[in-house]
Amino acid sequence: MKMYLRGVAVAGVLTLAVAACGSKPTTSDNAGGAKKDFKACMVSDSGGFDDKSFNQTSYKGMQDAVKALNINEAKVESKSDNDYPTNMTAMVSQKCNIIVGVGFKLNDSTYKAAAANSGIKFALVDPGDLATLPKAANVKPLAFNTAQSSYLAGYLAAGMSKSGKVGTFGGVQIPTVTIFMDGFAEGVKHYNEAKGKNVQVLGWDASTQKGLFAGGFEDKAKGQTTAQNLVTQGADILFPVAGPAGLGALQAAKASSGKVNAIWVDTDGCVSAAEYCSVLLSSVFKGMDVAVQDVITATVDNKFDPTAYVGTLQNNGTGLSPYHEFDSKIPADLKSEIEQLKKDIVDGKITIASKAQPKSAS
Repeated sequence: MKMYLRGVAVAGVLTLAVAACGSKPTTSDNAGGAKKDFKACMVSDSGGFDDKSFNQTSYKGMQDAVKALNINEAKVESKSDNDYPTNMTAMVSQKCNIIVGVGFKLNDSTYKAAAANSGIKFALVDPGDLATLPKAANVKPLAFNTAQSSYLAGYLAAGMSKSGKVGTFGGVQIPTVTIFMDGFAEGVKHYNEAKGKNVQVLGWDASTQKGLFAGGFEDKAKGQTTAQNLVTQGADILFPVAGPAGLGALQAAKASSGKVNAIWVDTDGCVSAAEYCSVLLSSVFKGMDVAVQDVITATVDNKFDPTAYVGTLQNNGTGLSPYHEFDSKIPADLKSEIEQLKKDIVDGKITIASKAQPKSAS
């Protein structure tokens, strides 16, 4: 995906008195500028824009575009899955030029809105299996092959585990969640084969596609209980793939007095959830902010292309975040091995099996 220069503009925020399900839509109108009549819009999933994960990171991408291009924005936060159709309609009524839906669960609402509004461009963050998506000239899927980066995370977790057990759980069993868990399990498996070890993965069996789920993404207490279940079974590294519910796993790790650590997902947890940085080995990031900013910029420049974007290790659309407070604690040999694994995946020497992986953009 083409990258664009980023500038800075000053935005004033105006809250509209327009009611919608979930929350009121809000708009930001910039003073002056050639693009003043362009409006970029976003609908969150039920995790909300302050999830310290993929909604928050996606919204940052829209904010970056608004500042760089001096355009207007509107957004609406979904409180439950039932809000998606109404919230998408609310954004259409705001006369948006592009509407970004965040999350697999917004697929249906996005494609229905796109079919009824051919003059509006749409983008979908984390749409799931690209092969099953409808064809639409005004919808651009933004997908990420996090099986690749999670493979590195699994190898890291196995290399840092003292108990010989690592644990993962998801929010709900959907492809954009299990792709992380698949890659994580495969990375642990590779570590065992390379080192002659037997580190166990609790919470997910990649071969049977069965595992542990919190039943949703919003309940932090449920996430903590789910994580504590894994800790009780002996897991000393946690890999929650559960949005805000996953913060409960970080809380469980923090309460362990150094016995349990974790790896975050979607964005660098030491930035989005800095209060938990002391227990984070690293994070599996997705460049959702860059992808969102780029598709908005392309739309402003009349260069919108509906071809699916797939973030990979090769194009830096996904990867491992810095080790931060663990940088001096992770052995140099382990770091080097992870860098080599990254290269081997990019070069095609390692093939990841997860069926949840999106196909590369053509």
